[in-house]
Amino acid sequence: MRPAMDLIVQRPEGLYCPPGDFHIDPWRRVDRAVITHAHADHARPGHGHYLAAAPGEGLLRSRLGEGITLQTLAYGETLEHNGVRISLHPAGHVLGSAQVRVEHEGRVWVASGDYRTTPAGAVPDRTCAPFEPVRCHTFITESTFGLPIYRWRPDAELFAEINTWWARNAEAGRASVLQCYSLGKAQRILANVDASIGPIVCHGAVEPLNRAYRAAGVPLPETRLVTEVSDKATLQRALVLCPGSAVGTPWIRRFGDVSDAFASGWMQIRGWRRRGGQDRGFVLSDHADWPGLLSAIGASGAERVIVTHGSVPVLVRYLQEQGLQAESFETEYGDEA
Repeated sequence: MRPAMDLIVQRPEGLYCPPGDFHIDPWRRVDRAVITHAHADHARPGHGHYLAAAPGEGLLRSRLGEGITLQTLAYGETLEHNGVRISLHPAGHVLGSAQVRVEHEGRVWVASGDYRTTPAGAVPDRTCAPFEPVRCHTFITESTFGLPIYRWRPDAELFAEINTWWARNAEAGRASVLQCYSLGKAQRILANVDASIGPIVCHGAVEPLNRAYRAAGVPLPETRLVTEVSDKATLQRALVLCPGSAVGTPWIRRFGDVSDAFASGWMQIRGWRRRGGQDRGFVLSDHADWPGLLSAIGASGAERVIVTHGSVPVLVRYLQEQGLQAESFETEYGDEA
């Protein structure tokens, strides 16, 4: 009896399914790519054929071009390719993010991509479908925040802090510049802040993605580009969402005196806040924290866990101590910094 081959292996191009002859989030050009979500380190240009979850179609076309050959699946819908059953399941990371379930000859593997769990009793994110555990034999998990120190506070507390910061700045005539990732983080902030405090201005890297979210049915408050605002007093009361790369550019100088902040899970570490030099740091992440990672792994029922990008050695060692077969894959995925 021949030994069962691994359903997903490492190749120079990225994660590869040998019986299905397709890659998952490859970082080099391939013929067939299954994409977990539209962040640039997971969805790259140049592949011959893309397969992704239907809610993320607008984002992928916005980032990779309207002309890409893209096939979509509804969450939970199955597709058979070369004898391998493929289905996509909500990952809770950004709009359209998905875990990839592959099944072949009775074996089930799940590649998580990036994901964020919803703690028990918490209100689910309004900007994407919440994470759903998927039972499997082998679970490939990210570990961006795979250290016990990372434990996220309830969203209600966090966004109350952001609203208070914005309101105080508006009263003082200072724009509130909040640096954040353009895809996912910015839209999650928009969906949760109190838009009655003042106008909201988005950088040109953010606004096209806002349109894709709205087109997918996600309600977001009104946003403007800075070129659409002629009244200086309006800009001085605004919440401004932009990527970190906008800081120090002529674009940011249009707002005059500002209070700046950074929204990221890395703000949990004081050293990151000091190095950034911002007035405030808000601990906000679209990735699972330590309890979220452990709950997702446990809910999968997997006996074997393969850990990718992040705090890999720590999570692997911890899982091994819990009696699981744990190892790692080397990938080229990044993090939210």
